[in-house]
Amino acid sequence: MSSLPKTSLPKTLDATTASGRTIFFRADLNLPMQDGKISDTTRMTRLAPAISALAQAGARVVVASHLGRPKGTHDANLSLKPVAEALAECLARPVDFVADIAGEPAQNAVRALQDGEILMLENLRFDAGEESNDADFAARLMEGIDIYVNDAFACSHRHHASICAVAGMRPAFAGALMLEELQALNQALTQPNRPLVAVVGGAKISSKLGVLNHLVGQVDALILGGGMANTFLLEAGVELGASLVEADLLAEVQAVKATAKASNCQLILPKDGIVATKFEPNALHRMAHFDRDNLEGDKLRDDEMILDIGTDSVAAAKQAITAAKTLIWNGPMGAFELPPFDNATTKLAQYVGAQSKAGDLVSIAGGGDTLAALNHANAMQQFTYISTAGGAFLEWLEGKALPGVEALLNSS
Repeated sequence: MSSLPKTSLPKTLDATTASGRTIFFRADLNLPMQDGKISDTTRMTRLAPAISALAQAGARVVVASHLGRPKGTHDANLSLKPVAEALAECLARPVDFVADIAGEPAQNAVRALQDGEILMLENLRFDAGEESNDADFAARLMEGIDIYVNDAFACSHRHHASICAVAGMRPAFAGALMLEELQALNQALTQPNRPLVAVVGGAKISSKLGVLNHLVGQVDALILGGGMANTFLLEAGVELGASLVEADLLAEVQAVKATAKASNCQLILPKDGIVATKFEPNALHRMAHFDRDNLEGDKLRDDEMILDIGTDSVAAAKQAITAAKTLIWNGPMGAFELPPFDNATTKLAQYVGAQSKAGDLVSIAGGGDTLAALNHANAMQQFTYISTAGGAFLEWLEGKALPGVEALLNSS
């Protein structure tokens, strides 16, 4: 089993080059909001040092981001004004806000910036030109701009104007967080210390078929959990009652298994699971075993569903993790939002964290519900690297080229 060639890294911006220049800084400040207030500032706090460094170097920083899915129309509930206020608090320095994107008010605000000042534009997706990668919209965004910086790895799987079209219009650079993400993912998938193990969970196999097909050709062992593992169990002949399955994807499961076998990738499926009749916290539950030679007393009833992997499955996963030198994690092992069905995710996350903290394992996690699950397990700080990306992380795991990264490389 061979590694992929190391992915080229885009150039980064030196502080001395930024001094006295107007920087268009594409950030990912698509933060979760609840009742008009930011409920999680993780992405902001990780971006803040790069923005602060540019301003301290004497750059004029124009911060741009999207928020939500307004689909090219103005939606007051998705304004970035509260995000600008939160960023100012995070940076402990003023952040001006202009309720415009690429029109005359925005362009005037950009031109009025003084060295060391920061301006945030309104939600990029209020203009339909953003998601259509419109060249005219991109050109208007670049009015008064000297340098483009993309520090939004999480958005770089999108063919959007502020990600792709603008990169060819000005000298273009990767931001510090973008470079961190790319270096971490290179280390995990293209030049790993082996054995390389992947933990993949989540609800549906259909959303991660590309990931599974790619990973089984790259990793030494693949640990499957969550609802997606049910479809593998169904293909193996296990009776799953009311469990979430995608019975129309059995042929795809067979193809993944065949690729794994041909690639000498150990496929680690659940040996047992925690089953219940209700999808709710602390529902009455029991352990069921999936050994096909011992199914007689353990067949799931028609109203039972698997909500977590069991103790034997956790033990098998730990054995593979103990032998690993590098690990990639995407997705929970069960319904981690509902106790006690968070048990397997929590135990495995804490075990990976402990191995990583001890220096025995390089662990990279990201995508979907993964961050919430690892945070729930109080293990996130112990992982080697946590990617804030969702779709971009998954597309990277599929082996796809990311348009935003390619745009930076092609502009060099």
